[in-house]
Amino acid sequence: MPNALIDSDPLIAQNFFLEIDGSVVSILSSVSGLDIEMEVATTQQVGKDGKSQTIKTLAGRNKQGDITLTRLAPPDSTQDKLWQWFHDIRNKGILQSDRTNNRKSGSIVIFDSTHKEVARFNFTNGWPSKISTDQLSVDSNEPVKENVTLTIETLERIK
Repeated sequence: MPNALIDSDPLIAQNFFLEIDGSVVSILSSVSGLDIEMEVATTQQVGKDGKSQTIKTLAGRNKQGDITLTRLAPPDSTQDKLWQWFHDIRNKGILQSDRTNNRKSGSIVIFDSTHKEVARFNFTNGWPSKISTDQLSVDSNEPVKENVTLTIETLERIK
């Protein structure tokens, strides 16, 4: 008897990209923080003699952390969309009255080795809160990498 759990191949994350407003913004070398979590609300019911009788757990609020993206540093940051977005926020801020001002929705999209999309994590109202560059060393032949922290409001895996 075939078993769908055994017969299907696992998801392999080799090719993944950052997509903002429907267009690819950056190729990524690693991603962390694709955590989808709910807080746990605990209630305790006490019996008439004052002793704990029952402890129940319930789903609480949705909890969202930051997404950290690692990518190769672009050769010209003035032409890079992520750096432009970061500088726009740093220079102009985020308007309190306009939640869509510099916040953007996007996706982390994963492709298989045949370049077919196999998974998609959508986020809403994100903005780059930090860009950090790897330590530089004259002893290294490694390409320079950047870590970009995206602060987001919601994350959902839709595929």
